[in-house]
Amino acid sequence: MNIKITGSGSYVPDQIITNGDFAEHIFFDETGNTLRYPEAVIGKFHDITGIEERRYAEPQHTASDLAFFASERAITDAGIDKESIDYIIMCHNYGDVAFGKVQSDTVPSLGSRVKNKLGIKNPHCVAYDLLFGCPGWNEGMIQANAFIRSGIAKRCLVIGAETLSRVVDKFDRDSMIYADGAGAVVVEASLDGSGLVSHESVTYAVDESEYLYFGKSYNGQSDEDVRYIKMRGRKIYEFALTKVPLAMQSCLNRANVKVESLTKILIHQANEKMDEAIVSRFYELYNMLPPKDIMPMSIHKFGNSSVATIPTLYDLIMKGKIERHEFRKGDILLFASVGAGMNINAFVYKV
Repeated sequence: MNIKITGSGSYVPDQIITNGDFAEHIFFDETGNTLRYPEAVIGKFHDITGIEERRYAEPQHTASDLAFFASERAITDAGIDKESIDYIIMCHNYGDVAFGKVQSDTVPSLGSRVKNKLGIKNPHCVAYDLLFGCPGWNEGMIQANAFIRSGIAKRCLVIGAETLSRVVDKFDRDSMIYADGAGAVVVEASLDGSGLVSHESVTYAVDESEYLYFGKSYNGQSDEDVRYIKMRGRKIYEFALTKVPLAMQSCLNRANVKVESLTKILIHQANEKMDEAIVSRFYELYNMLPPKDIMPMSIHKFGNSSVATIPTLYDLIMKGKIERHEFRKGDILLFASVGAGMNINAFVYKV
C-alpha cells in the first residue's frame, strides 16, 4: 500500500515585489561594510538565482492564514468531508509573525490554528507542527505515509506555509531570495500502485548545522537583540551539490526505478543555478545529461517560500499553470529538497 495525493491547493499572495523594488536598499556584507552599486548587486543576484520577482503576504495575513487558504482549496479539490481528516501536518519554520513585528507566535500551534480556521470539530483530527527546514513539506509527506501505512490514519492534510518576508534582514542582499506562500495536499491510501513509492531523509549536523541560522542584522546600527534568517551561501551550495544528488540516487534505487523512467523532478525552489547544478550532478551519477524540461521551475516569479515551494509547484502544474509542464497517469516524479539542519530528503512518486 502507498499513499497518493487526492487533492491539492496553493495560495500565492497578490503582492508582487520586483527586483527593482530593492534598488533603493542599502546592503551591507557580514562585516558591516556597505556594498556599492546596488544595480550591479541586483543584476548579479538575478543571474545567479533566476528570481525576477517574489510575493509577499498582505499585512493582515500570517503564515497560518496562507496555510488555511491553501488547505481549503486542497480539501475542495479532493472533494472530501473535512471532518474525515485524521492528521493535519503543518510544516513551517518561523510560526506566525505579524506584519511589522519581530516576535514569532507559535502558541497555539499553527496546526491547531489551521484546524480552527477550517472549522473542523472532530477531536480525533490531530493537528501538529513540523519544523524541518525547507524540506519540511517533503518530511510531512513521509510522516503521512507512515501514519497511513501503519493503519492509524486514513486521510492526512499536509501543508507547507511560510512568510519569510517577516524574518529577513533588509540590509542583507540575501533578503531578495525569500518570499511568502503556501501549498497543501490531501493524501490517502493507494491500492493501485500509484503514489509514494520510496523515500530518503538525512540530517548532517556536525559541521553543517549552522549553514542556515538566526543572526543579527548586517547593519551595525540595528538592535543586536533582534535576529533574522541568515545563510552561508557558498557552504550551502557546495553541500547541496555534493549531498543532494546522492540522496536522490538512493531514493531512486529504493524504488527500483530506472533513471530513464523519471518524468519530472520537483526540487525545492531555492536558487535556479543551484537547482540546475544539483540535477546535472544527479544525472552525472548515471553518466547522462538531464533530459529537456525534466525540472519545472516557479522561482522566477514566486521566489523562495521555503516549505511552500514544492507543494505550490505541484499544485500549479496540476492546475495547468506552469508552461510546458503537466502530469499524466503513470508518470514517475522525484521530489527533493535541502535546507536548514542541514536536512535533505526525497521521495519517488508515481502519478
